[in-house]
Amino acid sequence: MSAVNVKALARQKVHRFLNSFDTVLTDCDGVLWMHMTPLPHAADVVNLFRRLGKRVFYVTNNSTKTRGDLVDKCRALKFDAAEDDILCTAHLSACYLQSLGFRKKVYVIGTEAIAKELKEANISCCGTGPDPIKPNVPYSVFERDPEVAAVIVGFDEHFSYPKMVKAATYLRDASVHFIGTNTDENYPVSDDIVIPGTGSLVRCIESCSERKAVIMGKPDKYMAKMLTERSNVDPQRTLMIGDRCNTDILFGTRCGFTTLLVLTGVTALSDVERWERSERREERDLVPNYYIDALGDLLPYLKELETDVS
Repeated sequence: MSAVNVKALARQKVHRFLNSFDTVLTDCDGVLWMHMTPLPHAADVVNLFRRLGKRVFYVTNNSTKTRGDLVDKCRALKFDAAEDDILCTAHLSACYLQSLGFRKKVYVIGTEAIAKELKEANISCCGTGPDPIKPNVPYSVFERDPEVAAVIVGFDEHFSYPKMVKAATYLRDASVHFIGTNTDENYPVSDDIVIPGTGSLVRCIESCSERKAVIMGKPDKYMAKMLTERSNVDPQRTLMIGDRCNTDILFGTRCGFTTLLVLTGVTALSDVERWERSERREERDLVPNYYIDALGDLLPYLKELETDVS
């Protein structure tokens, strides 16, 4: 399998590609925007997809935002969006527990976004915010909450040794549910700084608890399960757009979606070329069907389709 450069195709073939899907799943950071800066023409492309009759869903591993937060961000950056268009891991964690009929309390390593989504689902929680080491107090001294029956691990800039102790201790009980929002190893900020991602924290708790987390985000399939149950998505008519091959593209491959890599985020074209030459199945599964320099580069092709329709 080799990735196809969309811009190297004849116009007719690009149009055929754009007509081959009815549903668009798009990652956010690195595809649509970087922090609070929209990438050039990305909003025009997403909004034009909608005008052409395609359904668009924003699918993100980011656990620091609620669905409402992401709608607000989309609208501020000129992307059309409603809450039903958002699949984020904070919300999916709450949905997962709801599906189990969960009625107890959750210990959360993560941000207030997870706490808010749990509250919306009428699930109580504890643990968010700083939990610093206390001088002259043994790590093992903490009052266990007997109501805690689940642990969620998301991105947490207040991650600490006391939080590890509490999470691993609760998870010694095999009946306690263990949820990880996603497995992203790190987040791109600059060339000389590495920001550990949620995956680093999840693996840490997996290691000390000797448990495996149920993962909500890409590339695991729970997100696709929720999407198909709610929206009757046809995998063969669905496009997954992402900037990170070991989450976005692998998610699309596993779910039977057509995949498009944009080169504005994590994965470089040199990575794709290396995986194309690999004999290892797990690396070849990272190769997208198509790639393009930036999402905004689709705009002229979509405008041609809009003209043809009108």
